[in-house]
Amino acid sequence: MSIKDRGKLKWQGFFMPEHIKMLKGLNKDYYRQVKPILDEYQLEEFENKIHAAMEFSSTLKFTVWEDGFDWEYLGMIHRLDQLTKMIHLELEKEKGHIIRVKFEDLVDVEIIE
Repeated sequence: MSIKDRGKLKWQGFFMPEHIKMLKGLNKDYYRQVKPILDEYQLEEFENKIHAAMEFSSTLKFTVWEDGFDWEYLGMIHRLDQLTKMIHLELEKEKGHIIRVKFEDLVDVEIIE
């Protein structure tokens, strides 16, 4: 008669769902970045690139700061809203899908040729 042992399982411990959620939140907070401060020259350069891309129907690569993380979007400008300072960007990968980006959240703008 042999004893069936659980091996390492009995020593691994048990995590409750609240503990797992807390650990994931801590890990996410660890990788957050502070929003970079841009000067007027950089903002003016972003505006010039955006207007040039609209004039020549070029593709742009936006780097956007959202909630502590940098996200990159690739697409063409669909519309500029000057009242709310929003850029409506039509994504290149998903034709017809338009996202809105706040101008104040831009970190970098690059023209893709």
